[in-house]
Amino acid sequence: MARRKQTRGKCIFCGREMTRGGLARHLPACSKRQEAMEKAQQKPGQEQKLYHLQVQDAWWGDYWLHLEMRGSAKLADLDYYLRAIWLECCGHLSRFSVGGWQGTEIPKRRQIQQVFRPGVELTHIYDFGTSSKTLIKMVRGRTGKPLTSHPLMLLARNDPPEVVCMECGQPASWLCMECMYEFNEPGTLCDAHAQEHPHDNYGELRSLVNSPRVGMCGYDGPSEPPY
Repeated sequence: MARRKQTRGKCIFCGREMTRGGLARHLPACSKRQEAMEKAQQKPGQEQKLYHLQVQDAWWGDYWLHLEMRGSAKLADLDYYLRAIWLECCGHLSRFSVGGWQGTEIPKRRQIQQVFRPGVELTHIYDFGTSSKTLIKMVRGRTGKPLTSHPLMLLARNDPPEVVCMECGQPASWLCMECMYEFNEPGTLCDAHAQEHPHDNYGELRSLVNSPRVGMCGYDGPSEPPY
């Protein structure tokens, strides 16, 4: 079986493009990030414990984030961010746990510094029916002044996976839910073939957005960071 091509993304500091694992190694040594950290140290305020977290969808790992969170921030802040950038569609419930669906639930009021340490991996589940599962682990920590006034900062994110039209092989930007669920086809369509596509029993075609929840429940993006 051919090896699945890994998605790539850019460091927000220097713009270098790498895989998820490559960025996990690059970010601690990025010179542009080091410059930003040095500037932050000159600003008023106290140093804090800061946590570099790697977040990825639990199925293929095509969708991922590198985040830096304040240790004093809560899991509720992370839940809010994941909903905004990846998941929110119908106000479903969500939970964090260690050990997956059957694992020990971690209350959202817990602080990041109370939860994460090397070797700990949390599972975030959004929607207990058509579930989106996300894996979160600590890459490393540091002590310093945050680079943002928000509870967390986006360090890197995957570029949209390469998806092609099932009709012509050109880049796809639309998804037909009827093709997926009724005909067991990819359902991915380019702009040209989307215009003439006949299926509408599942509603209008949906935009392909950069989120692991695309095509699930009522999700239609726009999958933009809240800050």
